Amino acid sequence: MSNTLTGECLCGNVKFSVADNFKAFYQCHCRECQQLTGPAFASNIFTDRDNIEWLCGRNQITRYEHPSRELSKSFCKTCGSAVPFVNKARSSLIVPAGSLNQLPNIQPQANIFTAEEAC
Repeated sequence: MSNTLTGECLCGNVKFSVADNFKAFYQCHCRECQQLTGPAFASNIFTDRDNIEWLCGRNQITRYEHPSRELSKSFCKTCGSAVPFVNKARSSLIVPAGSLNQLPNIQPQANIFTAEEAC
């Protein structure tokens, strides 16, 4: 049986829970992830797309989808914090690592797109 983890945005308007049965954990250094998140890389954890229970604030989420790339982001309308979303291919739920309140049982498995790494 998996542990249940909780997560939320910075202002607390959006809250969720997920089972701690993640498939992958990547730190992406591509230029687009740098622009999308602000830091030098994005830390995203992948799981089954139905592995989420929205506890509150689902109506407080907005989404950006890049028009020509496989790039998306969902975030709280109030504070802008990244929150989980189903990717454009509809194959995975992507959980921003920083949105979790507890540490998952998975460690980062790879740094990807390091050729575009920030200085």
